[in-house]
Amino acid sequence: MNIELLKYPTGKFIKPTLITKDILKKWISDISTFPQRLSSEVINLTDEQLDTPYRPDGWTIRQVVHHCADSHMNSLIRLKLALTEDKPTIKPYYEDRWAELPDSKNMQIEPSLKMIEGIHERWTVLLNNLAESDYSKIFIHPEHGKEFRIDENIGVYAWHCNHHLAHITETKTRNNW
Repeated sequence: MNIELLKYPTGKFIKPTLITKDILKKWISDISTFPQRLSSEVINLTDEQLDTPYRPDGWTIRQVVHHCADSHMNSLIRLKLALTEDKPTIKPYYEDRWAELPDSKNMQIEPSLKMIEGIHERWTVLLNNLAESDYSKIFIHPEHGKEFRIDENIGVYAWHCNHHLAHITETKTRNNW
């Protein structure tokens, strides 16, 4: 078992040299369709399956679903901050600690699936209505010590959707579910 492949089944995000309208359209589509794609993969899993880690010492599928709700909620807020403030410094959060809280470790996934559906619906409306000048707006991520442009962050989160979905689909494949 290749641990790097288990960690990054779709590879790591690589920012294109030039982010074109076609690339943005694909990324926004990935974000828009994520709730349905995720739900179709997890809705019929048993509690035992949901509590299966996607890799040794990794999160369970349940934690991955809850993490997506947490992470994408934060991303929507970051987008809104970048659209309404001048170079805001966002507040990072300890995703590993959030994943260990009772709502991530033990709770049923349906509330997070509902959150993801609503978050992505609102997120998609914003993304589909960005002005050309909005793509170059930035926020500062102190944890990474860098500025992120909105267009790059759209790509990061399209990748994030597909990355975590692959954790789930690869786990299902390996376990013949």
